[in-house]
Formats: sequence, structure tokens, C-alpha cells
Amino acid sequence: MIRLSARADTAYDNTYHHKLRGRIWNALENTEYDTLHDSGEPPGFVMSNPFPPGDMQEGDDRTLLVASHDEGLLAHVAEDLLDDRELNIGQMPFLVDDIQSLEPDVGEPGTRGTLETGTGLLVRIPPWQCEEYGIDHPGGDTPVFWRPEHTTEPLLTQLESNLDQKHELFAHDDLPGPSDVDGDLFDGYELIKTFAVPVTVTEGQEMTYVLSKWKFNYTVRDNDHRRHLNLALDCGLGERNSLGLGFMNRQINSG
Repeated sequence: MIRLSARADTAYDNTYHHKLRGRIWNALENTEYDTLHDSGEPPGFVMSNPFPPGDMQEGDDRTLLVASHDEGLLAHVAEDLLDDRELNIGQMPFLVDDIQSLEPDVGEPGTRGTLETGTGLLVRIPPWQCEEYGIDHPGGDTPVFWRPEHTTEPLLTQLESNLDQKHELFAHDDLPGPSDVDGDLFDGYELIKTFAVPVTVTEGQEMTYVLSKWKFNYTVRDNDHRRHLNLALDCGLGERNSLGLGFMNRQINSG
């Protein structure tokens, strides 16, 4: 958890993703994590937006969260931010005031809770699966952004497939992945909204992504299920986690 203060009066920049990603990768340059940059695979980390969103005056406080399954990766990021406390996120200039370590957990078996998308969730349906779900595809090999009219089936299938990939990369080989066990990741889900946002994918290339925000309810069945949900907390759900998409907040339900 990174505590920030604004270094100047500034408007909130909703297109911060590319600049924040760049600072994280710069922190990992010349470390054992440097090779993740161009691997084409999930990076193993995800970031929140600077929150709460809204225009700022000099000295206003904001918070940024960076999550990963790997404590060593987080240590490199923390060291870099403490060495150079000026953090410019898009057009928002901040000073790093403090960094704290957190250990979020969805809870022991039997725990009921909610995972909420703190940032937009990016889910794209491959063209070869569109016919299966009755989704019109314009042709070519471009995936289709998930939208509410596509129903939740392709969205949940893609989320599980993506989490399977992260499990294969970051979990122990002898442990079952999300698709290897009986039962669903979530008990229920609530769509909060869908929205489109321009995102700089690479330098000089901007795309408009269709994103969605959700509340996912869960009851931890067993230790395998707990690991899978915690992996979503650590690495994000869906695609483009290194841009800060798919960051999850956890709420434990009482009673």
C-alpha cells in the first residue's frame, strides 16, 4: 500500500494506465523479473488506480495498491519508489509519503465474502469461440470485447481460463488449478456497469477498451478454492493486469 500526496493542483487523469505500468516496469529493470516484460504472459502483478478518484489540490492524499503473488517483486517496486519518491501517474504528480506491506486473504474454508473489481475488468472472447456463444463476429482474428448482451457464460469461462494460465505460471505444479476442481469460483455476481476507456497499449498506440465492473460473491469451499481466489487477489482477474485492469478488492462478509 503506497500513500501518496499530490505535488500540485491537478485534474484526475483517467488515462493513467500506461504511465503507471511504465514506472512499475522501470522498478523491475535489471532484476530477475525483467524478462516478464516481453514474455507475452500474465506479469504476476496488478495495480489499483490512485484512489479515491477526483480532482486534487496540492497536498491532497491518495492511495495506490500494488499486488503480486511474489513478495520479491513487490520488494523491488517498494525499493524503487522509496529511492525516487516522485511518482508521476499520467498527468498526476505525486510524492510517495509511505509504503506499507499488506497480506490480504479471502479467508479460511467456510468464509463468505465479496471480490469487487476496483478497476475495470477486460474480457475478450476469441473469434473461434464466438459461434459457440451465438456472438456475431465481424471476421478476422480480432477478439470481441465482452458486453452484457453476451450473457455471463463466456465471461466466466474466460475468467477461469485466464486464472488457469496464472495458476500454471505461478502456483505449484502438483496443485489443482481452477478448472481441475468441482465447483465454481463464485457463488454469484452482480454487474455494476460497463464502460469504454482509451488505453495506451504501447507507446504511440491507443485502443478503446470495453471494460466492466463487478461484485463477485464467494464462499471458500476448501484450501484449493482459497488458493484460487487469493491468486485472483494477487494477480488480478481477466487480461492486461500490468495496465492495472482487473485489480480486485476483498470484503469479508460478517454474520
